[in-house]
Amino acid sequence: MSLRQPLPPAGARDPVTPEGRLRPVTPEHWASGPPSEAQPLLRQEAKGEEEEGEETGVQGASGTGTAEQRRRGWGEAAEAAGAEEGQVEAGGTAAAGSGSPAGSASGDRGDWRRLLAWLRRRQPQCCPCAAPLPRSAAHCCHGGTKMAALAYNLGKREINHYFSVRSAKVLALVAVLLLAVCHLASRRYRGNDSCEYLLSSGRFLGEKVWQPHSCMMHKYKISEAKNCLVDKHIAFIGDSRIRQLFYSFVKLINPQFKEEGNKHENIPFEDKIASVKVDFLWHPEVNGSMKQCIKVWTEDSVAKPHVIVAGAATWSIKIHNGSNEALSQYKTNITSIAPLLEKLAKTSDVYWVLQDPVYEDLLSENRKMITNEKIDAYNEAAVSILNSSTRNSKSNVKMFSVSKLIAQETIMESLDGLHLPESSRETSAMILMNVYCNKILKPVDGSCCQPRPPLTLIQKLAACFFTISIIGYLIFYVIHRNTHRKNKSCTDLESGEGKKNIINIPVSQLEILLQSFCKLGLIMAYFYMCDRANLFMKENKFYTHSTFFIPIIYILVLGVFYNENTKETKVLNREQTDEWKGWMQLVILIYHISGASTFLPVYMHIRVLVAAYLFQTGYGHFSYFWIKGDFGIHRVCQVLFRLNFLVVVLCIVMDRPYQFYYFVPLVTVWFMVIYVTLALWPQIIQKKANGNCFWHFGLLLKLAFLLLCICFLAYSQGAFEKIFSLWPLSKCFELKGNVYEWWFRWRLDRYVVFHGMLFAFIYLALQKRQVLSEGKGEPLFSNKISNVLLFISVVSFLTYSIWASSCKNKAECNELHPSVSVVQILAFILIRNIPGYARSVYSSFFAWFGKISLELFICQYHIWLAADTRGVLVLIPGSPMLNIIVSTFIFVCVAHEISQITNDLAQIFIPKDNSSLLKRLACIAAFFCGLLILSSIQDKSRH
Repeated sequence: MSLRQPLPPAGARDPVTPEGRLRPVTPEHWASGPPSEAQPLLRQEAKGEEEEGEETGVQGASGTGTAEQRRRGWGEAAEAAGAEEGQVEAGGTAAAGSGSPAGSASGDRGDWRRLLAWLRRRQPQCCPCAAPLPRSAAHCCHGGTKMAALAYNLGKREINHYFSVRSAKVLALVAVLLLAVCHLASRRYRGNDSCEYLLSSGRFLGEKVWQPHSCMMHKYKISEAKNCLVDKHIAFIGDSRIRQLFYSFVKLINPQFKEEGNKHENIPFEDKIASVKVDFLWHPEVNGSMKQCIKVWTEDSVAKPHVIVAGAATWSIKIHNGSNEALSQYKTNITSIAPLLEKLAKTSDVYWVLQDPVYEDLLSENRKMITNEKIDAYNEAAVSILNSSTRNSKSNVKMFSVSKLIAQETIMESLDGLHLPESSRETSAMILMNVYCNKILKPVDGSCCQPRPPLTLIQKLAACFFTISIIGYLIFYVIHRNTHRKNKSCTDLESGEGKKNIINIPVSQLEILLQSFCKLGLIMAYFYMCDRANLFMKENKFYTHSTFFIPIIYILVLGVFYNENTKETKVLNREQTDEWKGWMQLVILIYHISGASTFLPVYMHIRVLVAAYLFQTGYGHFSYFWIKGDFGIHRVCQVLFRLNFLVVVLCIVMDRPYQFYYFVPLVTVWFMVIYVTLALWPQIIQKKANGNCFWHFGLLLKLAFLLLCICFLAYSQGAFEKIFSLWPLSKCFELKGNVYEWWFRWRLDRYVVFHGMLFAFIYLALQKRQVLSEGKGEPLFSNKISNVLLFISVVSFLTYSIWASSCKNKAECNELHPSVSVVQILAFILIRNIPGYARSVYSSFFAWFGKISLELFICQYHIWLAADTRGVLVLIPGSPMLNIIVSTFIFVCVAHEISQITNDLAQIFIPKDNSSLLKRLACIAAFFCGLLILSSIQDKSRH
């Protein structure tokens, strides 16, 4: 059979345009044309038939090709080109057609020679007998220019062959393994105690936010501090600097406590309601008086403080005018105290505060002898003696040396050059609170001093399941490989050439199932290492305008650069909705990692993006049911599986409630609301409504009733909570023992899905009556109407942005948001779709991310952010920019792979055959019943 294919018009695709740069040449595409017709690298292959109107809000589990297609090679391209010229020899055909990367170098060179010969023998397009070319292709009429462009395509093909999405994932896997080994080695060398990092190292983010090394510091509220310190006694012993620390610590419990009274005496504090006692004991020198105070606590009959914070040196330097004899005496005295502190440290938490540096230029004349050189000498003596107080083990007395680092950055703000500013003292007090309370209260964003949480029963069972899946797949792979070797090509005895086995062994469902769970098990292990095992470091977020807006500008430039023509020019076509979801998801990711929620104008605009996702949910599902009329169980199960599969797995592996991933429950519930609304009697679809306009009125009544129900639940919190507090719904929607968080999230965007459904109804009705002009390059309406609507849309869009930027109170703005968010959404849709040229192009860069937007949104919780989105994952410490690049690369690769796994498993778990589907649903129901039973047992054991 001849494989000759005519070249497309040169103007159909300019090989040197930006959209042409990312087009890999694959065998499937080569068969239908030369390299310039290849699809973009950033576009997933279609899997099955894409049904019109199937957008599902943040649906990221779109098809990416069958497992067999992803295994195919690329060698048929050269074979096809050679066969066209009739020059493909038997041996060359076998080498080229095998598609094996292990082909010989001579075979590769042969491919290139045959391709170039084919290109040279092609009839020039500018000959009189050839078809006329468009003007844009005039530059291709000369052989040199054409050969250069085709050589560029050939080189691009080589690059795309060796660096594809698959190779990117392999690179990500190698990076994860290397980083894990490096972090394990670092922890073995430096120790695995994050308390030491909290007490000894860190840096400032900005001016006042302290970031400990490798862990996150929780900012304790008054109620949390009291809850942690109930029935506790804390003692501060030392000079005026320790007294300052005492005051800052007490203000975490009682902000109204005033610094008054005689400074050179003991100061007690007691909160009788919380039963918290904090004392300051005035002992400005390390001498017999301090020793006697500490010695009393070592006696068995005396109640000991739970926490002891001690330190002194500056008075010794001042009183003895910085003499060496005073330093010698200090060493002697601290040597005598060290055993007592070590004895106390066995039952209490004991911290020795090293002396902070001074700002010598601001010191008064009677303090000039207190120099940083002297302070360093005293600190060295204290560290040396206290650390050597136990010969055979590590000292239990902890060095509070982090205050030195804090003082180095802030001592210039001191009023007298000796005492630290209030902000520095508050930071030191908060560090003390984290050291003691994190292991008691276990705050999510307080990873310092927190041990790794123990594995639950469900997590252990999940680990066993994934381990069995990995072992099972490896056994299956070995057996399959041995079988494949036996069926390999044999040698033709007459010609001495290899015969290619033309029998293709089909990929079984069992192999796909085992492979999917094997890959998913490895991915879940990475999730656990990132956010539960404390293997990788975590840091607090810190917002600046540059950390949010600069990445936004960067991705905007990339998105504009990679643009292509759409396959269709309808309003909100598939490419456009993927693009919309893609850029919104990227903006939301930047919003989360930069901590921009503290900036109210940005927060309000991000709320609109979340509402726009839900708007697409209403629009997409309504359009599908209205046009297709498919209310079958297969459609429902397929959507529910793709939305919830990853979240259910993460709930099991990461030990988090379903409501924690709030957006998936939100989209799931709204999908069911749309389905029930349209599926209930009478079922009204477009085909039925076209015969009688009365049915349009009936559908509007349905939508009106839905709006009435929404308003009732929005303003009746009690009724809402009663519905979702019923078992087993409560297991899905409760968070921290109640459903308030779910009610708040649902209420925040309560109308936008209804708006999406109503918009879809109006748009499809106008489209049916041919009111809209949706041709390529044509404005949506007449020029006059289009210009008026564009003007109104731009004004509305800017008006909302001005209002959102002027918000002063988040609660008040959240109250108005459900009613006004649709203004900016509709304005954007009209601006994007009224001009014909805007409707005819889309960004392939954004669309690629839009196809995995659901996976990106969910995966960010654990492998891009940290501590359940409260912090940032640190894979490469000391280099924030490189860390973001590497962690983002791994994060995107994982999200894409999970999308493919979800697609593969959806085909197995949700078959089209109804009888098979019912059996699968029975198994899934049994699985969830077992999960509920195990969860109840687990909750009882915790309590």
